[in-house]
This record gives sequence, structure tokens and C-alpha cells, in this order.
Amino acid sequence: MPHKNPNQNRPENSKNTENKPSRRYSIAPMLDWTDRYYRHFARTLSQHAWLYTEMVNTGAILHGDKMRHLRFHEIENPLALQLGGSDPSDLARAAKIAEDWGYDEVNLNVGCPSERVQSGSFGACLMAEPQLVADCVKAMRDAVSGIDITVKHRIGIDQVETYDYVRDFVGQVAQAGCQTFIVHARNAILKGLSPKENRDIPPLKYDYVYQLKRDFPQLEIIINGGITDHATALQHLQHVDGVMVGREAYHNPFALTEVDHLFYGEPLTEISREEAIRALRPFIEAELKAGTPLRFIARHILGLFQGQHGARNWRRMLSDSKLLKDANWSLIELALEQTQSRPQQVETQ
Repeated sequence: MPHKNPNQNRPENSKNTENKPSRRYSIAPMLDWTDRYYRHFARTLSQHAWLYTEMVNTGAILHGDKMRHLRFHEIENPLALQLGGSDPSDLARAAKIAEDWGYDEVNLNVGCPSERVQSGSFGACLMAEPQLVADCVKAMRDAVSGIDITVKHRIGIDQVETYDYVRDFVGQVAQAGCQTFIVHARNAILKGLSPKENRDIPPLKYDYVYQLKRDFPQLEIIINGGITDHATALQHLQHVDGVMVGREAYHNPFALTEVDHLFYGEPLTEISREEAIRALRPFIEAELKAGTPLRFIARHILGLFQGQHGARNWRRMLSDSKLLKDANWSLIELALEQTQSRPQQVETQ
């Protein structure tokens, strides 16, 4: 009997398996950042961008609190669950659970370079075992019936920097039935660099990702890494099928209001930052009523006024632990008022 979704925010049989937008623009899975609070906020700014969860390891899903790790609101679709793991059987079981919960995609993490992840024998170190990755993909594909199984990976690991390495990896995993590869265009240095350093120090090699699309035209190739503006993202789309944006989408979320127009051809919708945050009010108040502290949500909206007058006041008020204690929507109203306040004029002689 199919798993019954205990998430009361979602109707049963609500899988979004048809009429999904393309992955022309997606927001990267980011640990501690792309939780359900951020994703709900992002979806109020773009209706078509693909959203990804934080990485969740298979053990947390199979043996942990499923509600905590899998719960989401129906407006978040299209939504992918990123899994960490290397056991085909466990990944297959977790993928089936994800399908039953209403996710549109399961993405296998073959790109995270952290030593903690390596100790669990998954993440970027799996690039050294393409046959195991292929076995994992096949097991997941066999377990689900209506959602996509995709892989996110690097272009190489450690000092292996030849294009042939990533080409052969993609070719072997594609034979197992994977049709979508999200490629972070940097090597992963497994020893000696932190995850943060791995996002900046290894050089970007976008040409490797472009070449993958030329060599595998039948596959969906999505580029990731160092993309910080829409103009650059649109240039990449001349060579690949989609772009995945990470930190920029988080730190400057208002830029998402242009995504549906620039990447999906929708009419440009004029919306102010104040209107954007007010659109989130029903969700925030529902969460507060359910017992969610405002700080869980507020940390994800700190960048809303980035580059604008009042941004510092906005961030200051919504990151103040004393103000956030037992706070409700009124704190956001006060913060909005502070974005309108003008600095005092300094008189000159």
C-alpha cells in the first residue's frame, strides 16, 4: 500500500509530474540555507525556478524523523529532494519515499567535498566510483515511477583535471538511465580545503560543461558554480540547458522576481520589496501560530533589501536576538518602517 503522506499541508496524490517548467533556472541545494522556510520565500518571488532541499542523507529518511526532513508546502513545487548516500538499496527506498511525499525529482549528491560527508562514503568522493554511482541511479530509477532521478557532481576530484575524467563519468552514469546532470564547474579537493574554500579556490572551467553538452546532446546538462547575475546566466544558456544559482539567490533574493520573465518568457511583474514580504505574511503567521519561532524564518529574508536604502536597518532588526525573542509579525512591520527612515542630515557651515 502506498505511503500516506502525513504532511497536512499537502493534499494526497499531489505529485507534480506533468506540465512542470524546465530546469532553465534552479536554486542550488545549500546546507542550512535551503530549508522549507527559505524555499517558501523563494517561491513567492519566482513561480518557475526549480527549488532543491538541503542535502538529506538516506539514514535520516529511513530511520529518522520524516516530517522534519521531508515536510514542505505544496506551493514549493517544482521541488527536488537532494539525497546523500552510496548504498543503492537505501537510496532506492529513500527515493520511493520522496516520490510518495510528492517531490518532483530526487537528486544524488556527488559533489559535496566535506570530510564529514566523505566519512559516510558519499558526496564528491563518489566520482572515483562511477559504476557505484550508476548502480545507485539504476536502483532509484527502478524504485520510482513518475519522478526524475538526477546527479549533481563536480568536474573532477583532487589533481585529476582532464576533461576525459568527467566525460567518462557522465557517460557511464548516463548508461544507467540518468538524463540530467548538474555540473559544478570546479574540481573538488577532498583533503586540505574546507567546503567554503572548495566553492572558491579551484578554478572554474565552464568550457568543460559546455563540452559535455556537445558530447552528450541528448542529455540535460545544467551548469553551476560562480554564477552571480542574470546576464551571465543567460550567456551560459547559449551552451547548456539550464543554470543553477547558489549563494547569489540566497543573499540577493529579490533578483528572483525577474527569473520568470528572463528565463521562462512570462510577462514582467512589477513588485516592490515591501509587497514581496507582505505576500509571505500568511505563511509566517501560520508558522508562528504553529509554534515556529520567527527567527527560523527571519534569517532567510535578511537579504531582501540588499543594495537598497535601509538594508542595514532591516538586517539589524531581524537578526537581533532580543528583538526576535517571542516576536511576531509586528517586528517585520517595524523593520519595514526602518527601511523608510532617512539618515539625519549633517549641517555644514
